[in-house]
Amino acid sequence: MEEPGPPGGLSQDQVERCMGAMQEGMQMVKLRGGSKGLVRFYYLDEHRSCIRWRPSRKNEKAKISIDSIQEVSEGRQSEVFQRYPDGSFDPNCCFSIYHGSHRESLDLVSTSSEVARTWVTGLRYLMAGISDEDSLARRQRTRDQWLKQTFDEADKNGDGSLSIGEVLQLLHKLNVNLPRQRVKQMFREADTDDHQGTLGFEEFCAFYKMMSTRRDLYLLMLTYSNHKDHLDAASLQRFLQVEQKMTGVTLESCQDIIEQFEPCPENKSKGLLGIDGFTNYTRSPAGDIFNPDHHHVHQDMTQPLSHYFITSSHNTYLVGDQLMSQSRVDMYAWVLQAGCRCVEVDCWDGPDGEPIVHHGYTLTSKILFKDVIETINKYAFIKNEYPVILSIENHCSVIQQKKMAQYLTDILGDKLDLSSVSSEDATMLPSPQMLKGKILVKGKKLPANISEDAEEGEVSDEDSADEIDDDCKLLNGDASTNRKRVENVAKRKLDSLIKESKIRDCEDPNDFSVSTLSPSGKLGRKSKAEEDVESGEDAGASRRNGRLVVGSFSRRKKKGSKLKKAASMEEGDEGQDSPGGQSRGTTRQKKTMKLSRALSDLVKYTKSVATHDIEMEAVSSWQVSSFSETKAHQILQQKPAQYLRFNQHQLSRIYPSSYRVDSSNYNPQPFWNAGCQMVALNYQSEGRMLQLNRAKFSANGGCGYVLKPECMCQGVFNPNSEDPLPGQLKKQLVLRIISGQQLPKPRDSMLGDRGEIIDPFVEVEIIGLPVDCSREQTHVVDDNGFNPTWEETLVFTVHMPEIALVRFLVWDHDPIGRDFIGQRTLAFSSMMPGYRHVYLEGIEEASIFVHVAVSDISGKVKQALGLKGLFLRGPKPGSLDSHAAGRPPARPSVSQRLLRRTASAPTKSQKPGRKGFPELVLGTQDTGSQGVADDMVPPSPRPALEAPAQEGPG
Repeated sequence: MEEPGPPGGLSQDQVERCMGAMQEGMQMVKLRGGSKGLVRFYYLDEHRSCIRWRPSRKNEKAKISIDSIQEVSEGRQSEVFQRYPDGSFDPNCCFSIYHGSHRESLDLVSTSSEVARTWVTGLRYLMAGISDEDSLARRQRTRDQWLKQTFDEADKNGDGSLSIGEVLQLLHKLNVNLPRQRVKQMFREADTDDHQGTLGFEEFCAFYKMMSTRRDLYLLMLTYSNHKDHLDAASLQRFLQVEQKMTGVTLESCQDIIEQFEPCPENKSKGLLGIDGFTNYTRSPAGDIFNPDHHHVHQDMTQPLSHYFITSSHNTYLVGDQLMSQSRVDMYAWVLQAGCRCVEVDCWDGPDGEPIVHHGYTLTSKILFKDVIETINKYAFIKNEYPVILSIENHCSVIQQKKMAQYLTDILGDKLDLSSVSSEDATMLPSPQMLKGKILVKGKKLPANISEDAEEGEVSDEDSADEIDDDCKLLNGDASTNRKRVENVAKRKLDSLIKESKIRDCEDPNDFSVSTLSPSGKLGRKSKAEEDVESGEDAGASRRNGRLVVGSFSRRKKKGSKLKKAASMEEGDEGQDSPGGQSRGTTRQKKTMKLSRALSDLVKYTKSVATHDIEMEAVSSWQVSSFSETKAHQILQQKPAQYLRFNQHQLSRIYPSSYRVDSSNYNPQPFWNAGCQMVALNYQSEGRMLQLNRAKFSANGGCGYVLKPECMCQGVFNPNSEDPLPGQLKKQLVLRIISGQQLPKPRDSMLGDRGEIIDPFVEVEIIGLPVDCSREQTHVVDDNGFNPTWEETLVFTVHMPEIALVRFLVWDHDPIGRDFIGQRTLAFSSMMPGYRHVYLEGIEEASIFVHVAVSDISGKVKQALGLKGLFLRGPKPGSLDSHAAGRPPARPSVSQRLLRRTASAPTKSQKPGRKGFPELVLGTQDTGSQGVADDMVPPSPRPALEAPAQEGPG
């Protein structure tokens, strides 16, 4: 593939000089939060894939991959540079590299402006190449780099070759458990040069290829090639049509695939796809489980805003907890480029008449409102043009509100001009298409009956979307004692709320994940305990060492606890007409505030209003109601159908409980089930909830807008019902979990690479309407992370697939539980049928291989306790040499099927059943085929992967 063109009109020679200089390296000063910087030698590695530095205690891990770099900024722009007084460094020698999912910054001071310019130019060139590059070429390049890096790390003595001992050590590190004799045999076959007894890099690649020949793919290829060891164009066409459900496949397009993916020149000249070419094809984006059409906007974008889910951020400016962490303007740049379309700006009076942004009544740091708006202006539409909503939380005096209005008008300019936006029906909200390139201000608006000459007026302050509870305010006095008090109160209240209103995520009851913070406020690496929490394991309060805020809120059963029952609103007497609170608040005085006319005039289409009764007909669709998660949960429990109807006509925003002082996230799915558009999450707290959020919004090109199903936009139903849409066809999802590839050891494993080889199993979870929520697990494969084989079928019934998510989790079975390895979550509607690879998010090369079949079923789905196939254990599949890998598992005995599940992970000798969920037993036959029995593979045309008479390679 051609290299990308040079940036900024540079010639290719100039770019190559940049690359050469970067690869030679240069001493630079790395700035940290403290007063002293670190002098390090920085250089671009030989593959141009990452920046490295020395000295470092991290050794080989001291690197930043080019793939992970999000932005390179010149000058003293980052938050770290701002801590140093002006004049400390020449701005022309300074630059910052923002990288990773949390936009961490590497802030460097070079010896001259020429060096800084060289690095900025070179890095931007490399980034442009990666962003524009075809994803197949990128994946191939990543694989080549990974092999070279793996080879270099295994070459302990640095002689450019690997001995048999070094190869055996490497295989253990890669989680490969092949018989020693088999490894030695492949080693001898690959060792073809004059230096016998060692493998050079090319020989190592040949060895790796032999070792990684996929039995599952080989058997599949034999099935479609009439037992030949290659596919011709006609056989490939049949495979693509029958298995992958592709339409419009021609012999010419199959020839193109062979030309593109077959590495062997002899096969290519004959128009044949061998096992290596077939492996390349199935591991390319063409074989990914994610629908490639969904990488781009493909939904109708001309409907009213209220018909879309809109990805939203809470307290966008914070990098960590709600009490003590840093506020940073670059958080806005990060979330906007991550696809977020609704950001929150908490505004307070600042010194010198300058409004500031921070979390009020806490010790979070303060940033200028002007800087926030400039950052939003710069980054709002870099990745997509669909509208951005500024959720303004206004706590300012009228004089500073005028300053806010002036900054909004001066900086955002035409982006605020909505005069060209018109709708046929003036009572309807405009569409995302109409609002492309526009920024909407969500805030309070002066009442229509106020004099036109009035520069200000009084408005209700009850519609503030983020009123911090008095118990969570850090008041004057000793900050550390104060913080402890808030944490203890928050912990008790959140526990109490959980018990009363069940706000905890029903799928992962112990899931409260927050990024660890260092004293500088920088996001740090999660602890092992937090990784467990990320996917539902209870980390326990005892593992909170070094964390600044409340960690995992584990359930506590304290005898004689006199905790008050949770208030039905988390802010106490939140509103007199709120559900269940009619009589309590009748004497409460209405809170009001002064609002500037200039700021009020900027609000159109997104007017913040207090909502006392969701059953009242909306006065206008141009209003936004904000609900705390607890209030929204109560409405969802008491009036689910009415809440759905309410969200058909106007926008609603959900925000986290004020007791989530650790910036943990609630489960967004119940609110999406009710049609709530802006379900705001703490983007700084990576974990399960953000993974669900990413999966949902990936389904429409990551543009931040996903169209709701038609039944949510008109008509009404109860999302909590056991049969929410009676009479409509349901979907049956049949997933065959076939095998895994290069599954790593759990992160932060105590013994690291020397630890035991993993015993993996796969869990699949459906997340959607309550009736659809379920999970199934495979059996455990012993001692094999390199190529485990499960060959197990899981069956799910889904009533509303349009809003369902499918989550694949890979776990390492442990004698005392399970360790999280990785996950991939995607929208049900984004899954491709047929044989597909599911790549684990954020882990190079690791995947699971599955077969996906979706069919329509009708009739009532009966709920019963799960007995299906519990604790089944087939023959141990194990390694490439396992002859049992292709056989279907044996049918369990009646006694096995009646055993009950007793642990959170399947035991090694038994197949797990569903954990804590009712079994879905089909009440009718599949309308399109015979019903799928407990452990049967669906009928033809999909052939089973049974081992043919002839034996596959290796």
